[in-house]
Amino acid sequence: MWGLVPLFWPLLKPAGAAEILAHRMVWSLVFVGAALLVLRRWAWAGELLRQPRKLALITVAAAVITVNWGLYIWSVNSGHVVEASLGYFINPLVTIAMGVLLLKERLRPAQWAAVGTGCAAVVVLTIGYGRPPWISLCLAFSFATYGLVKKKVGLGGIESLAAETAIQFLPALGFLVWLTAQGGSTFTTEGTGHAALLASAGIVTALPLVCFGAAAIRVPLSTIGLLQYSTPVLQFLLGILYFHEEMPPERWAGFALVWLALTLLTWDALRAARRASRTLTSEINVPSTTSATGTVSAARNAESVASGPGPLDARP
Repeated sequence: MWGLVPLFWPLLKPAGAAEILAHRMVWSLVFVGAALLVLRRWAWAGELLRQPRKLALITVAAAVITVNWGLYIWSVNSGHVVEASLGYFINPLVTIAMGVLLLKERLRPAQWAAVGTGCAAVVVLTIGYGRPPWISLCLAFSFATYGLVKKKVGLGGIESLAAETAIQFLPALGFLVWLTAQGGSTFTTEGTGHAALLASAGIVTALPLVCFGAAAIRVPLSTIGLLQYSTPVLQFLLGILYFHEEMPPERWAGFALVWLALTLLTWDALRAARRASRTLTSEINVPSTTSATGTVSAARNAESVASGPGPLDARP
């Protein structure tokens, strides 16, 4: 679903990116609110209101994802689908860089090689485009920041989206009211079908996230990480085969370097996961004289090895 989203935004023309973004915020809250009513999951809201620090982080997350959503909608409807897909290809590399710079995490050699290859890719793409790939970099950095903030907040997918869109709701609704008063709104002037499509932006936003949350508790994390690469792959293919965007040799070279970096990350993550599994298994199978404390400690150490920074956080 995430990979096919570029097919949806052009259907909302002649609405501009700002109007589409505002409707996305408003209708996402409506859809998620209805889901929470059905599931009767409201206890978290009261707890969140009593935690000013978490509320501040949720506000930051809402601001960052607003930038991400708005830029993505604009880039798709302006003929930059391939460059937008690149943003989600390099997002894991940006996430790793943030882990090193902000969280003081240590990288394994393969991860350093992947980051270096990614930097080389940006240089090649800058030459190819005649400018830095700003759309890709802004999408990657905004989503990596969003992921970092959400990690600090620790809310579930539906709850987090509900809190973020609740913060976005009033500014978005105010903008739509102002746009209508100025005669610039397309919601009531382009027919019922157009209005229904704008309203369905909430479903397009929330439904993949709900499915992702359901899959996350049923599917191994390594599998989810690999499957998430299908999103930018689908977007990339749509940009070339459906939207017929140009791909000169320099851009192919830049994308090839990005894919090489992601291959290194995936190989390293899978190797670390296998190593952690072997360590945990050996500790579980030691003679009974080993203390429970030692086994738990070893399990934690193995877990920390497997959960090092990698491509598994990438999510569009």
